[in-house]
Amino acid sequence: MLLLAFTALLALQLWYFGHILWWSRFDPGPTRFMRHELARLRADDPKRRLEQRWVPYAQISVHLKRAVIAAEDANFTEHDGVDWDAIERAYEQNRRRGRVVRGGSTITMQLAKNLFLSGDRSYLRKGQELVITYMLETVMTKRRILELYLNVAEWGVGVFGAEAGARHYYGVSAAQLGPEQAARMAAMLPRPRYYDAHRGSPALARRTAIVARWMGAVDPP
Repeated sequence: MLLLAFTALLALQLWYFGHILWWSRFDPGPTRFMRHELARLRADDPKRRLEQRWVPYAQISVHLKRAVIAAEDANFTEHDGVDWDAIERAYEQNRRRGRVVRGGSTITMQLAKNLFLSGDRSYLRKGQELVITYMLETVMTKRRILELYLNVAEWGVGVFGAEAGARHYYGVSAAQLGPEQAARMAAMLPRPRYYDAHRGSPALARRTAIVARWMGAVDPP
């Protein structure tokens, strides 16, 4: 029984790794997270579709690249997929507040979850997320990881990827986003569905201003 379980686990890891190898050169279709969200939306509207259009890295505004790194993972180009210092800071802040107010996930960790995993919170799922994260960092360049992330990140209710997000909020392509627009889109990432419905939120305005101050110091891959 133990051998069977180990074999199944190994086969699953090889399945993940094979997909990551393929996606290092070819663009993925809908991710698991996207399929899950579509199923949720279609429970109310069977004809519902997701808004998403893949665009190459070069066709995404450098302002958005800078803003997303500044907002989500300031050490993206330096760590190996997991920023242990950020995780420790998040743990301490959450412990002081007595609730989860900050996450420590890197861009690569978020990509791993979006590509393959559910939104369930458990130590087992988190462990698998870490394994996939290191696979991504081993196989892919930082530039490719960021390209994938920007194309599959959730930016609103049924809205995925920078191109769909830019058109959803500003009616422009991802390539045409200016600094202020990019900062605001990056500021939405922790709660995209909420901010989609509350675009005038004071919290969003404050976070946008912070991201705008930080993004100038970012040098994307």
